[in-house]
Amino acid sequence: MTTTIYSVSGMTCGHCTAAVTEELSKLAGVQEVSIDLVAGGTSAVHVTSESALDEAAVREAVDEAGYELAES
Repeated sequence: MTTTIYSVSGMTCGHCTAAVTEELSKLAGVQEVSIDLVAGGTSAVHVTSESALDEAAVREAVDEAGYELAES
């Protein structure tokens, strides 16, 4: 198992975190998603997965939810 922390901007509420969690949970190998919400700022998204995830796939999932993966 590996846990990676991604920075996501644009989230402001519980609905936002639910949308991002739902999209990331669809990625193969993802076991758990937890988010430290910073309303209107950059939130820390903790993703636990079986192995390292492809950043492009993570970026696409976050984009699908309507938010932006901050540059690492």
